Amino acid sequence: MARPKNDTFLRALLREPVDYTPVWLMRQAGRYLPEYCETRRRAGSFLNLCKNPQLACEVTLQPLARYELDAAILFSDILTVPDAMGLGLYFAEGEGPKFERPLRDEWEIRDLTAPDPYQHLRYVMDAVAEIRRALDNSVPLIGFSGSPWTLACYMVEGGSSDDYRTVKTMLYDRPDLMHRILDVTAQSVTSYLNAQIESGAQAVMIFDSWGGALSHAAYKEFSLAYMQRIVAGLKREHDGERVPCIVFTKGGGQWIESIADIGCDAIGLDWTTDLGEARRKVGDRVALQGNFDPMALFASPEAVAAEARRVLDNYGTGSGHVFNLGHGINQFTPPENVEVLVDTVHSHSRRGSARS
Repeated sequence: MARPKNDTFLRALLREPVDYTPVWLMRQAGRYLPEYCETRRRAGSFLNLCKNPQLACEVTLQPLARYELDAAILFSDILTVPDAMGLGLYFAEGEGPKFERPLRDEWEIRDLTAPDPYQHLRYVMDAVAEIRRALDNSVPLIGFSGSPWTLACYMVEGGSSDDYRTVKTMLYDRPDLMHRILDVTAQSVTSYLNAQIESGAQAVMIFDSWGGALSHAAYKEFSLAYMQRIVAGLKREHDGERVPCIVFTKGGGQWIESIADIGCDAIGLDWTTDLGEARRKVGDRVALQGNFDPMALFASPEAVAAEARRVLDNYGTGSGHVFNLGHGINQFTPPENVEVLVDTVHSHSRRGSARS
């Protein structure tokens, strides 16, 4: 299977020469787009949208029809894995994701097993295959999963949390139980990502959304060690092509050198980390992805363009940079400002023989 016609994103992740800096956006298929809201209305609910491969394909392609993006990302949710473990995912109106059966009792944790991705998450694999067909080798498709620690936060808390009190109490009181959850979840994520690769994903990303909530010591033991295990277990080649892996810990700027050591191809950075300083720290070990502040997209078009140029100049010349937001796009973002951002990244990075 040949690389996509536009393989700039894959080349940047592998630190190969590129003509310009590629750009995609976390949560690029989302509520800021009116066409997404219309498809979601037709689906009836967010979960129905995730579990319908045809509609998941439709919304995955919507931002690419609007913008000159350099990659598509599978439309799904990080909580599909714990849902497949039987925890009963549901979305309460205005409250975000919740689980009917959060992990609190020792016997539940001991009984936890890794789901078969082809059986319990077949709809995700069907969506990946459908999206690949629809893309027709135009741009690469990114598959993804939540990190074990981030998934465990939801699985133990039963939903989102401001202070992570329940899961952190378990971490400190019963590290054996915490490790049991993380071990099964790491197995699950590894097989889930490999199934996505086998179904057609050309790069994969691990979202460690809540890793930054951990202490320095706890991050290494309860988050990074399990992501390292996943990276070691991933298929790194499929159909004769390298499959790059991105690891993103939100709030993880202080750990980038440690993250670079786990074997991933690229590190995602949020907006609190200096991109140029991060590049000096990791050298040529990994590519970097990021790190435009999503809230800057609410500013004037001129300010959006100026901030995009600043991020690019902060990275400097040479390959190994994928432009992205420092976290997911906000639902109230003006769609026209996204166009300004994408166009500015392409035009500014092409100047001066680009980032070759």
